[in-house]
Amino acid sequence: MYCGDYTQGTILPAPNFNPIMDAQLLGGALQGICCEKDVLIEILTQRCNSQRLMIAEAYRDMYGRDLITDLKENLSHHFKEVMVGLMYPPASYDAHELWHALKGVDTEEKCLIDILASRSNMEIFQMKEAYLMQYNSDLQQDIDSETSGHFRDTLMNLAQGTRMEGYADPSTAAQDAMILWEACQQKTGEHKNMLQMILCNRSQQQLWMVLCIRDKPSYFAYRLYNAIHDFGFHNKTVIRILIARSEIDLMNIRQRYKERYGKSLFHDIKHFASGHYESALLAICAGDTEDY
Repeated sequence: MYCGDYTQGTILPAPNFNPIMDAQLLGGALQGICCEKDVLIEILTQRCNSQRLMIAEAYRDMYGRDLITDLKENLSHHFKEVMVGLMYPPASYDAHELWHALKGVDTEEKCLIDILASRSNMEIFQMKEAYLMQYNSDLQQDIDSETSGHFRDTLMNLAQGTRMEGYADPSTAAQDAMILWEACQQKTGEHKNMLQMILCNRSQQQLWMVLCIRDKPSYFAYRLYNAIHDFGFHNKTVIRILIARSEIDLMNIRQRYKERYGKSLFHDIKHFASGHYESALLAICAGDTEDY
């Protein structure tokens, strides 16, 4: 929970779940003459991650094929990114996104911040294990080689997964805020070191208080709004946040989005996306239609 709010995702475990039946339906949708994309959306966006992994196992047993491979072969563009992204376990998805953020033509600094600053210590440990297994590479070594300066130092500390978690002391947060203000104003090496110390060693709740961000839903609402409006619909950011937060707090993110920006996340996605890609994003966004 963040600041006393109840957190809720938009994708919940499906009742009366039958992975064998879902695998059969997906096989028919993928292996027919025309790929039935509506069936893919109906199933994959309405099952939680653990259920999707069971479907993938049933699919492999039934057809002797890998579901992710078949999705990649039959789909294209951003719709493929959404469907394939939904099939990764959370730690593997984080590792996938971090790898591409670090190894792309330009390092995607905001992606690194989104993931490393918002995950718990346990989640960071799990993503490092997944990163090593998937890419035979050490995440911290790659951060060290692909980034630089105080930004690198901060990411390296975040990637250690040793930040304090739990209760946020308002008095400590206020003191940290003063140090942060001085660090931002003076920009000396000493003050940057203090900035790094606060960001990496304070609890997640304190970090949001220090930065005047109430909670993660508010932060990700801001990131989504910027991705949609300031970058001409930055697809990778929108896809990553919707998938990563879908079972955690996407309902809360939607609420913050509408409160802060006047229009719903549903409305803005519908305005900028199209086709089955739009349908998939809106299905993940979910919620009651009267909210939009």
